[in-house]
Amino acid sequence: MHVIEFTNITKTYDMGVAQQVQALQGITLAIDKNEYVAIMGPSGSGKSTLMNIIGCLDTPTSGQYLFNGVNVSEMDDNNLARIRNKEIGFVFQTFNLLARSDALHNVELPLIYAGISATERRDRARKTLEHVQLGDRAHHKPNELSGGQRQRVAVARALVTQPSIILADEPTGNLDSRTGEEIMGLFEELHSQGNTIILVTHEADIAEHAHRIIRLRDGKVETDVRVPPEKRKTYAMKKAS
Repeated sequence: MHVIEFTNITKTYDMGVAQQVQALQGITLAIDKNEYVAIMGPSGSGKSTLMNIIGCLDTPTSGQYLFNGVNVSEMDDNNLARIRNKEIGFVFQTFNLLARSDALHNVELPLIYAGISATERRDRARKTLEHVQLGDRAHHKPNELSGGQRQRVAVARALVTQPSIILADEPTGNLDSRTGEEIMGLFEELHSQGNTIILVTHEADIAEHAHRIIRLRDGKVETDVRVPPEKRKTYAMKKAS
């Protein structure tokens, strides 16, 4: 089943004085449930624009975007916000955690917006932190955590709503190479448990963890390749000590 289906998606930005930039030029692709996809491309290729449209942070200029069979390309801001909160778990390069809140509260946030009761959301947040091996750091604030631990909190926050997809934008960009590999090991495990993961990166060694790599150039799909198992990078996840 297609979770994401793009048909001839374009995105044009009006830069003023009769100047327009075509960020996406007729993108047609589909991503199925439980796929692990990396989106790559040089600066200006359109990968950030594509990510924003996949994540319902922006809408296309033309074309159709079906998310779980629902046409989201013409939704208003309120409906897009509902899709984002319920169906999409975001993981960002800069973690985007609340500095004055502990890990548990940061993970709870999407459930607060969803109107979940305090007891249930704290229980779900705690279980999700345990799932990413941070149960013992629930009451630590971001400045009391390492970069890798902060990104695990961000992954837990993305997971807590049980979304249809996890959308990760350069998730290892602020981490050293060893910690980055540990985070990729976490994504590997999450994918094996049935999660659909879409990874946006400019780093080839990070993209090689995915099972499918889509490369963009000049707003178009240049290549869309499925990676055979023997060529995928893997990471045997180490238990946090």
